[in-house]
Amino acid sequence: MTTKERYARILAWFRQNRPVAETELHYHNPFELLVAVMLSAQCTDKRVNLITPRLFQDYPSAEVMAASTPEVIFEYIRSISYPNNKAKHLVATARMLTDEFGGQVPDTLEELLRLPGVGRKTANVMLSVVFGEAAMAVDTHVFRVSHRLGLVSDQCTTPLSVEKALMKHIPRRDVATAHHWLILHGRYTCTARNPQCQTCGLAPFCLYNNEIARKGIQIK
Repeated sequence: MTTKERYARILAWFRQNRPVAETELHYHNPFELLVAVMLSAQCTDKRVNLITPRLFQDYPSAEVMAASTPEVIFEYIRSISYPNNKAKHLVATARMLTDEFGGQVPDTLEELLRLPGVGRKTANVMLSVVFGEAAMAVDTHVFRVSHRLGLVSDQCTTPLSVEKALMKHIPRRDVATAHHWLILHGRYTCTARNPQCQTCGLAPFCLYNNEIARKGIQIK
């Protein structure tokens, strides 16, 4: 199977079996999504969704959060991973949004990357989800699933190299949704441990599953 054929079959499967795919983070506006994505680094969406309602109620905008302090924000997010650093980044980002962007989340990669605590993955999430851009955010799920399915080669050893490989082969109209297809597949089916290969509809096209079958390994 050629790379082109593999992409075509995998994308066709997703279109048919998961026509609707979107972020599982809860938000009502771009600022809330930015905060939620920043909080989700090395933390589950479920955990983030548990703490953001109170945070968003008390800090509904960049201007309001900018007037707070990391110490205060820490008390809202202390149950997630790395709360100290995230609290500092949230307040610093809110202040930059207020001072330089009129309280609005910018819509370019270059400007998003200037925000404290915002890396390429977070920036691409904002571009694709909020602004409808063809941007591929690569997290641990996307990285793992892309390699297992054979969408990217073993030479793609960094998130950026995976992003470039996926962007090269996925039609622009599908990029934003494909990001969520890969994340959700990794979160619920192609898990890091004990992937559900026996019930996975992508198994016939999957390099990882074919290798497991060739070696005769029993997946539990």
